[in-house]
Amino acid sequence: MSDIRDKVVLVTGGSGGLGRALGRAFVDAGYRVVLTARSQAKLQLAAQAIDSAQERLLALTCDVTNKDQVVALGEQIHARWGGVQILINNAGIARAVSFLDMTDAQWEEILRTNITGTYNCCKVFLPDMIKQKWGRVINIGSTTCKVAYTHVSAYTTSKHGLLGLTRSLALESARHGVTVNAICPGYLDNELTRDNARRMAQKTGRSEAQILATFAASAPQNRLIEPGEVANLALLMASEKMAGMTGQAINVDGGAVMA
Repeated sequence: MSDIRDKVVLVTGGSGGLGRALGRAFVDAGYRVVLTARSQAKLQLAAQAIDSAQERLLALTCDVTNKDQVVALGEQIHARWGGVQILINNAGIARAVSFLDMTDAQWEEILRTNITGTYNCCKVFLPDMIKQKWGRVINIGSTTCKVAYTHVSAYTTSKHGLLGLTRSLALESARHGVTVNAICPGYLDNELTRDNARRMAQKTGRSEAQILATFAASAPQNRLIEPGEVANLALLMASEKMAGMTGQAINVDGGAVMA
């Protein structure tokens, strides 16, 4: 697996800002990339923005919480490009709501997307990596993998669980040439962060700009993180040169969490 042109990268949650940044970084580096998301319209917009010719990019709809759809996605990729060597589990949602105000449906939706979706993708794509004796699994977490915040108890629970899954899979696949790592961004300059800022503004009476400024001020660098910074770390984790890194969770957060 020495030539990156032979490697296929699957990016879930491919229609959002971070998904687009990940897709663009890997296409630009020479990989073949599959973007997937639930919305066909948003997915096509993302694909056009990354690679208008789409010669090294596939955009395929899939709800990762549905195991049958993930299996079908794997079959489509195999028919076109022969399989997936690098899996980036980026699909995720967050809801800014206190624990006491949270509904059962909100709790279940967040855990189903952030944990079960990752589980489904790993169950479908990890076996071939182990069989081929080479693979990379990169789970997009959050600083909430390591610390807790108010009004996001379900999200924090899901990201703590994602870190546990990352470490367990790293141990189980370590002797098969497969690495499993997590990237833990701080507050990103993307749609998800702005959506949460709007929700918190509605609940607290503060403005969206004030909430975003508070997010930025939580880091010593006093700024939001650019999605491209996360994509750069993903490129490094995916490379042949990082074969010895596994079971790790690396922060990209402007110094907010030093653990």
